[in-house]
Amino acid sequence: MKNLMKSVLLLFLFVLPLGCEDMDDNAVPNNLGVKDFVWKGMNLYYLWQGEVPDLDDDRFANQSELNAFLTDFENPESLFNALRIDNSIDRFSVIYSDYDVLEGVLSGNTLNNGMDFGLRYKSGSQTDLYGWVRYIIPNSDASTKPIERGDIFYAINGTPLTIDNYKTLLANETYTINLAEFDGGNITPNGQSVSLTKTALAENPILLSTVLQQGTHNIGYLMYNGFYSNYESQLNAVFGNFQTQNVTDLVLDLRYNSGGSVNTATKLASMITGQFTGQIFAKQQWNAKAQAYFEANNPESLTNKFVGSLNSLNLSKVYILTSKSSASASELVINCLKPYIDVVQIGDITTGKNVGSITLYDSPTFGNQDVNPSHKYAMQPIVLKIVDKNGFGDYTSGIAPTTLVPENLANLGVLGSVDEPLLSVAINQIIASGKRVPQLPSVIERDFTDAKTINPLRSEMYLERY
Repeated sequence: MKNLMKSVLLLFLFVLPLGCEDMDDNAVPNNLGVKDFVWKGMNLYYLWQGEVPDLDDDRFANQSELNAFLTDFENPESLFNALRIDNSIDRFSVIYSDYDVLEGVLSGNTLNNGMDFGLRYKSGSQTDLYGWVRYIIPNSDASTKPIERGDIFYAINGTPLTIDNYKTLLANETYTINLAEFDGGNITPNGQSVSLTKTALAENPILLSTVLQQGTHNIGYLMYNGFYSNYESQLNAVFGNFQTQNVTDLVLDLRYNSGGSVNTATKLASMITGQFTGQIFAKQQWNAKAQAYFEANNPESLTNKFVGSLNSLNLSKVYILTSKSSASASELVINCLKPYIDVVQIGDITTGKNVGSITLYDSPTFGNQDVNPSHKYAMQPIVLKIVDKNGFGDYTSGIAPTTLVPENLANLGVLGSVDEPLLSVAINQIIASGKRVPQLPSVIERDFTDAKTINPLRSEMYLERY
């Protein structure tokens, strides 16, 4: 892990040519300062820098030419988006006008009412939506209200949800969800409603952890909903408890985990195993400039290695539950464990996000020291692709499960219960019960979006700096 941190710091310190002359020797007008930061940060770090003509190192001969280019953009956001490659390739780079908000989201701190939900199309429609409650965050406003997993809502403040209005309706600080019954796939309003208010909320990603005794098997079950570094000690404590209770098998539930810290993902993989300390877990692939620098100066910094000094289970097989919402760091764990142990994936195909980001601030090194005090803009651009030890990381269409068991809203079950459909399949495979997998529906319905994906930053895989 120290090598990873060192690699990021080193990258912040190296300087690359930006044109025929040193642009920084020329004046940048105050009104272009933020835009100048955006262009230079993207030119240096953006993963697809070599494929964006306006980010080419020879695009501008001097700072004056760059200034003229920057003037044409109304604001930093429009410039940032113009410098991104096609949306079908880069779905995840973001810019924030307040880095305090950005930092909060990356650590699991958001303005949140505690209702985690998915949104789906109504049957036969490509415009009308309905929502379903996936889980309730403890110590939130929703946790004090009559609402639970499996509840269906079709409108906000009486306005039916559509693909055109859901972001606006759900962005309100306080809103009322209008409930419905899920009647054979039909959404039937039932006249009930619940009012919810967002507060500053720190979500502990460890929603559930328990040990289930099934015959001779002590099965550890962990529902883990975000890779947040400030909860690593609690995660390690969970695995310590698993050790104490002589866990023989592990079911890791990542179905609602949209990602987070690469460092934390590496530690989780190390807790699952333990027998591979010091070996390569994952490899980083940056843009051509950064990659060449690392390979010439510190090639070891391009690898993430299994770490020791953690509570670990030394498993040779792990069962991982997934859905279409499992993304980035969740997929990293699945993909990069496969060369080492048997990964049995149960549930649905994952998102397909194999790239990661870093936070760039307007400072001499793009780090969070000596930041320009005149504004609070920061960027979170995609800067690297992560692959397994053998160089495989091509799963942009998602990682297909070993056993396909999509969540059925007519039979969701209680999370952590041995009868919950996905967990039940895992248990049956562990104990070799011979029970059949639930029959697949003729049409598999998946979420159009969900509470985390609505905010792209909540599905980031990122490197941290210390």
